Amino acid sequence: MPRPRQCRRVGIMPQCVYFKPQGIPMRILEQISLTVDEFEAVRLADLQGLYQADAAERMGISRQTFGRILDSAHQKIADALAHGKALRIEGGSFELTGDERPRNMGMGPCGAGRKRHGCRHGRRPDGR
Repeated sequence: MPRPRQCRRVGIMPQCVYFKPQGIPMRILEQISLTVDEFEAVRLADLQGLYQADAAERMGISRQTFGRILDSAHQKIADALAHGKALRIEGGSFELTGDERPRNMGMGPCGAGRKRHGCRHGRRPDGR
C-alpha cells in the first residue's frame, strides 16, 4: 500500500485556470491538467528564480519531491505548447498558505488531513 501523499504548501492560487491556443475552439482541443502544486513549483523555480532546496522548503516537501513535481510540470507545459493542447490548472494535494483563498476552483478540504493542516484534494467545499 503506498504512503499517503504529503500536502504541499502553496502561496497563491492562479488567477487564470485555462490556457489554450488562439483561434481553436476549446471543444476540439485535447486538455492537459496541471495541478496547483505543479503550478506553484514552476512559479517558485522559474518565475521567482529560487533554488530547488529553497522552493522545496517553502512548499514543505523534500528537494527530491520538488524536483519530481517540477519535472512533471515542465513536461506537461512543453507538451501543451508543442502539440497545441489546452492547459488547465486544477486539483492536487495542497494547503493554501498565502492571503488568497481558492476562488471557484472546485476544491475543498480533504477528509483525514482537514483538522490537522487543511489539505485540499481537488474536491468541492461541499465534499462532492
